[in-house]
Amino acid sequence: MSTRVEHDLLGDKEVPADAYWGVHTARARENFPITGTAISAYPHLIEALAAVKEAAARANAGLGLLEPDVAEAICTACKEIRAGALHGEFVVDVIQGGAGTSTNMNANEVIANRALEILGQVKGDYARVHPNEHVNLGQSTNDAYPTAVNIATIIAVRELSDAMVVLEKAFAAKAVEFRDLLKMGRTQLQDAVPMTLGQEFGTYAVMLGEDRQRLGEAVALLHEINLGATAIGTGLNAAPGYAEAACTHLREITGLPVVTATDLVEATQDCGAFVHLSGVLKRIAVKLSKSCNDLRLLSSGPRAGLNEIDLPPVQAGSSIMPGKINPVIPEVVNQVAFEPIILHSLSESITHLRSACLVLAERCVDGITANADVMRGYVENSIGLVTALNPAIGYAAATEIAKEALETGRGVAELVIEKGLIPAEKLAELLAPETLARRK
Repeated sequence: MSTRVEHDLLGDKEVPADAYWGVHTARARENFPITGTAISAYPHLIEALAAVKEAAARANAGLGLLEPDVAEAICTACKEIRAGALHGEFVVDVIQGGAGTSTNMNANEVIANRALEILGQVKGDYARVHPNEHVNLGQSTNDAYPTAVNIATIIAVRELSDAMVVLEKAFAAKAVEFRDLLKMGRTQLQDAVPMTLGQEFGTYAVMLGEDRQRLGEAVALLHEINLGATAIGTGLNAAPGYAEAACTHLREITGLPVVTATDLVEATQDCGAFVHLSGVLKRIAVKLSKSCNDLRLLSSGPRAGLNEIDLPPVQAGSSIMPGKINPVIPEVVNQVAFEPIILHSLSESITHLRSACLVLAERCVDGITANADVMRGYVENSIGLVTALNPAIGYAAATEIAKEALETGRGVAELVIEKGLIPAEKLAELLAPETLARRK
């Protein structure tokens, strides 16, 4: 396989010659083999990142910070990605260190290299279009990535809401179809008072409609973005007017009514909207699961159960019992909402934690070195050292030593020797690691 050489602060590294990603992505692939799932598995996120980068390029061009042909090439690359191109080039693992920096750089590199191609340049020759200097201009991972996550989530939630409409209409249609069919209502699974089957199915439609409203309220919070905040919310390295311009362009590109947060520092650290959305999704899951449990109960039997409704038979239900049909569709919804997700999530967590342990050991812990002189200097210069010397020199003397050390900036050990409070040999013994750390 032919390669090209790219350079970063750690030195030179070979990457595949035909890859649109570059050195940062290459290192991330090596450093984070956690899940085996690349970010390309999340097309909404890839397309949202491209939208953010296009909005940024438009804003920077309007402010005179990007040459028109460079901005146009970046925007064209972003449009292609939003249309589904180059998604296979987004190869970093979905779980990574650095708060999304590797995802952001993967996007920067792919867009930069595609823009270079558009301009007739060679991949990896970043003089004309640079991943950081041009594609990431005025941005930080800490504002570009969260903004993309918000947009991707909004789009995904819209699709969920559309699916809920389909299900709501299906239940509503059955409510009309069954409106004259009398049945017993039950409480505690015991006979209560009569109702119609239509009323029962109508409640499921109403439930979905209410939950769609709650979902809409929750996702509305995600329309507040922090693009322009850069690293921590202060907007450092973003030009005046950039945040407003980028937000305007992002609205035009996505068709979403996004707004810039009034306090970018707060917005950069706040995940409350996702916590709220998660709660609404749990609400939907619980109520869907309850509805499916009802359907399974109402269809139970057919001869030794309630047998009040028949579910569509979609597959044989047993490898040993002839003629058995199971309610597998309601069951799978139960499972999406709860049960196998526990096993699935646990399995994923165990696998991820195993990979994380190996990566941490091999690529971090094994290479850690200690700055012994620095640490020893901190100990000897710390006022807290008097506590260890208290039994030897007494509380009053220790207090005076601490006071003088604090006022003069001198070290505790130095003052103790100067005042002759403890012989140097004894002091060395008291300050030995095995003494201070109570090591046996």
